[in-house]
Amino acid sequence: MNLHLNKTTNQEIDYQIIISGSKSESNRLLILQQLFPEITIDNLSDSDDTHHLQEALSSSNEIADIGHAGTAMRFLTAFFATQEGKTKILQGSDRMHNRPIEILVNALRDLGADIDYLEKEGYPPLKITGKKLLKNKVSINGNVSSQYISALMLIAPSLQNGLEIYLEGKITSVPYIKMTLALLHQVNVEASFEGNSIHIQSKENVDIQDIVVESDWSSASYFYSLISLSKIGSSVKLSAYKKDSLQGDSCLARIYQHFGVTTVFEENSIVLTKEKEHSSETLVEDLKNAPDIAQTIAVTCFGLGVACDLSGLHTLKIKETDRLEALREELTKLGADINVTNETLHLKASEKINKNIKITTYNDHRMAMAFAPLAFKVPIVILDAEVVTKSYRNFWNDMKQIGVETTEVK
Repeated sequence: MNLHLNKTTNQEIDYQIIISGSKSESNRLLILQQLFPEITIDNLSDSDDTHHLQEALSSSNEIADIGHAGTAMRFLTAFFATQEGKTKILQGSDRMHNRPIEILVNALRDLGADIDYLEKEGYPPLKITGKKLLKNKVSINGNVSSQYISALMLIAPSLQNGLEIYLEGKITSVPYIKMTLALLHQVNVEASFEGNSIHIQSKENVDIQDIVVESDWSSASYFYSLISLSKIGSSVKLSAYKKDSLQGDSCLARIYQHFGVTTVFEENSIVLTKEKEHSSETLVEDLKNAPDIAQTIAVTCFGLGVACDLSGLHTLKIKETDRLEALREELTKLGADINVTNETLHLKASEKINKNIKITTYNDHRMAMAFAPLAFKVPIVILDAEVVTKSYRNFWNDMKQIGVETTEVK
């Protein structure tokens, strides 16, 4: 499905949107729920990733296909490695079979796990034979996807002797590690993260409790972008959010002040308002703790004619696509002067935006959603628009509600 997008109104916008639970929190809690059935979860993410994870956990089939769901691949690799006497083949899309997992597999093997590569060394699909893991110490590079580290943290309470994880070198994506730590604390697992060491105690059961998942801040980023590209006075209310968020992407509230957008926290919601014009100064941000919002920010800057220098983006090379190269390609088609390296993005200020450009999405949900707000500046076409279901199934309906006309085209 390809969609032609256009703005339906020149008036100020004022809407309320309900966004489903954080994919990051939901997927972590689903693994913890397998360890501790006393937990119930409300406001789960409606993303494809979360659905794939739930299906893999509930199915008795030997083969689990998780499509494009990277989080599910990492978390399930660790979880199934601990399921004594059970064998699971974990596979996904072609892109998933080209996303590295060797670092996590090596760490699990160091703990005694039985994992085999079925095709290419270092990549899915995997054959996992569950075992009782008795070792309680492991080292892993800290400068990798935090999902590898969180995967180990999530299985730690189920290990007979708990787990000590030593992170070698510089640590990136710290907020996601802290999110996992906070959720462990929430279910009363003893855990600490000091310096380069994470210590997690073994635990057999927890008190009965109901956990409400906060809505996804990454999903909120597209509305921050829309409001920044709108008329002064425009606003949108998003629920359900909280000020003391576990999600690193909540830094959006600070970053989008650069674009004249204020964030007011109400009970279980946030109100975004375009209160003034954007700053003309270059936006300089290190996004190592929130790489998932880089695409949204880069497109916002381009739409407003603002230069940006974004760093800390090395993990974007191994996402659903090489997101840095994808951004360079698609923004260049729109008329941008942009340069990327393996971990940085540099965009020059420009007033020119080409119309009716067809944006390739590369099987990447965030490419589709990050570029959609440009419809408030020029008509634009999003190719393979259904890719958004990976994280945000109701995205196009919410875009229509806020003032973006969507027409299916060939």
